[in-house]
Amino acid sequence: MMTTKSRTLGLAACLCLMLGGVAFAQDKPAERYTYVTYSVCDLAQQERADEIFEQVQKGVYEAAVADGTISNYGWLKHHTGGKWRRVVYSSADSMQSLLDAQKKLGDQMDAKNEKLGIEFSKICNSHDDYIWRTVAGNIGTVARGGAAFSVYLICDQGREDQADALMTQVFAPMYDKMVADGKLKSWGWNEHIVGGQYRRLETFSAADVPALMAARAAIIEAYDDNPLSDTLTDICGDHTDYMWEITSQSP
Repeated sequence: MMTTKSRTLGLAACLCLMLGGVAFAQDKPAERYTYVTYSVCDLAQQERADEIFEQVQKGVYEAAVADGTISNYGWLKHHTGGKWRRVVYSSADSMQSLLDAQKKLGDQMDAKNEKLGIEFSKICNSHDDYIWRTVAGNIGTVARGGAAFSVYLICDQGREDQADALMTQVFAPMYDKMVADGKLKSWGWNEHIVGGQYRRLETFSAADVPALMAARAAIIEAYDDNPLSDTLTDICGDHTDYMWEITSQSP
């Protein structure tokens, strides 16, 4: 988790230069692209949007996972954070497969019940679409927990590769250990491919909200104890935090 604690340490600069040439030397995950729609919804009717998702969209996504059109999907409800109230995502192993899947899924949902689709669009009448590519983490390969924390980061675009190197080479082992120890269910570091202002997405999940908050406290402490966290914060200094309730997903 990004922090703003200041230190003046030569170690950070030295290690940062070292990392510049080894960004993705170890444990590079298989290619995975995720299409995410972040919806702004009428607060008084958002539960109706959940009902429509269950009636129309969920079955289409599940069938698409079963036939290999997509590798996974998820439906998230807002717990804490900004304007986005609902999230739906799906993943594939290439950009073309992901884009092809979006059209196929949309056509199938319209065919299943176009009237309910129109009702859904009126309830959640604006949205932001992003495509992310997984850089590090096990997200997309395991079931996420019931609660997730996501940090949407605005970064210096000239130094994003350096931020990726720090995550993959310095901080990834911490997250992996937390997964192995059962403190986290999943985690991921994702790069912006298509979308708005956010350039990187850091996300992790746990069994429930109390477990998530305990894990987040441990992550913050680990970042505070590592001088390289200042370098990461310098590159990706502005961010928006959200907590999500994960109510439907695969695997």
